Amino acid sequence: MKTTPDNMTTGLLTAETAFRVALPTVQSVPVVFASPHSGRNYPPDLLNLTRLDSHTLRRSEDAFVDELFAGVPDLGAPLISAQFPRAYVDANREALELDPDMYHDALPHGANTRSPRVSAGIGTIARVVSNGQKIYDRKLSFEEVHHRIETCYQPYHTALKKLVDETIIQFGQCLVVDCHSMPSGAADQAARGSLGTLLQTPIEYGNTDIILGDCWGSTCDPDVTLAAERAALSAGYSVRRNTPYAGGFTTRTYGQPSTGRHALQIEINRSLYMDERSMTRLPVFDEVRHRMMQLATALSAFGAERMAAE
Repeated sequence: MKTTPDNMTTGLLTAETAFRVALPTVQSVPVVFASPHSGRNYPPDLLNLTRLDSHTLRRSEDAFVDELFAGVPDLGAPLISAQFPRAYVDANREALELDPDMYHDALPHGANTRSPRVSAGIGTIARVVSNGQKIYDRKLSFEEVHHRIETCYQPYHTALKKLVDETIIQFGQCLVVDCHSMPSGAADQAARGSLGTLLQTPIEYGNTDIILGDCWGSTCDPDVTLAAERAALSAGYSVRRNTPYAGGFTTRTYGQPSTGRHALQIEINRSLYMDERSMTRLPVFDEVRHRMMQLATALSAFGAERMAAE
């Protein structure tokens, strides 16, 4: 594996290296943190296929989000982070959420080819990066990409499910906090591009710092969302709920409150902590990381309180 001048890495990925789990010495709270889109190891088989330069390819990456939450093991919670990039395979999608127009051969039985994400070009294997530029200049064969699902996507979710199941066994409940970032110009993009297609209406949220997604109250106890909202406001951030990011596959899959499984998605405005053009950390990065730890502490404390009350 080697590091390129623009801070991405390139190297082969295996089922063992596709994700990283940072465990606390002792898990003391029923919370699991996940970062599915911060991976920046771009494998050669993607770089050899793409028409984009490495800097453009990284536009879809939730850069440095794993670093913002790197301290959660000290709070007694595990953190799982994907090492593969979203442009390679998206862990926040169904396993076979695929665009048939990208392939010259047949897709597997059961592939979801009609979802809004597929229509927008951001399925499990993305057609475009976040600014709408096409990743590939030719059609692919499913054979070329299915190993990404087997080598990266499936091992990531196997590991995440294991963390959730172990937390349920230990505490009787689990909160998954799915950590993401959003481009600061996403309001304009929503009005013009793929997000606008999904939303149908332009949304003014360009100045919003954090968006909390609980799928309109269906994936976690409302008090969880309220605790996160209060912590973010207390840290000095502006907050919205569910619009335009209500929660993706991870939130919907692992958020089943009736079974003691709760999930909340957190979107952080990238302009708070990074230069979006150069893809570099801002001088205030450590301060933002400290504030994210305040939010994580509030969620961990809330989880511990719920456990004690039941």
